[in-house]
Order: sequence, then structure tokens, then C-alpha cells
Amino acid sequence: MKAGESAIRIAKSKDFTPAPYTVMGWEVSDIDAVVRWLTQRGVAFEKYPFVQDRELGIWTAPGGDKVAWFKDPDGNVLSVSQHQ
Repeated sequence: MKAGESAIRIAKSKDFTPAPYTVMGWEVSDIDAVVRWLTQRGVAFEKYPFVQDRELGIWTAPGGDKVAWFKDPDGNVLSVSQHQ
């Protein structure tokens, strides 16, 4: 499948179990704005115990990078991240 200029391979699996780790992520320039935008559209972000921002679900790493995780309808863990 084409997504703009990128090709994405999609495969169906008969016996599927979602992985307990991030399987796909997107780097964004303003994670707060992206998380708010996605939340307004019904995306529920994971509120893991180590996440400092309990409202938006954004974790800030010691080096300043930020990550927020969410799941797709099949339970796969996806993320958006902003790097310093």
C-alpha cells in the first residue's frame, strides 16, 4: 500500500497475538499538539505507571525526548515521539 511517497507492507495473520512492545512509531515536532489532536479524535493514550504527564500520557526521558503510546484496534502498541 502507498502512503504518500512511502510504501507500507500489510500482512494478514491467521493466529495473531499483539506484541507487548512498540511495533510502529512516528516522530513528530510537537508531541503535545499531536497527542491533543489524536485524543480529540478518539485515540486513548496509555497511562503507564512511569509516565509523568498523567493528563496526556506523555513520558519524558532523562535526556528530554518525549514519547506517548497508544494501541490500534488489534492491540498493537504504537507511539508518537519528539526528540531533542
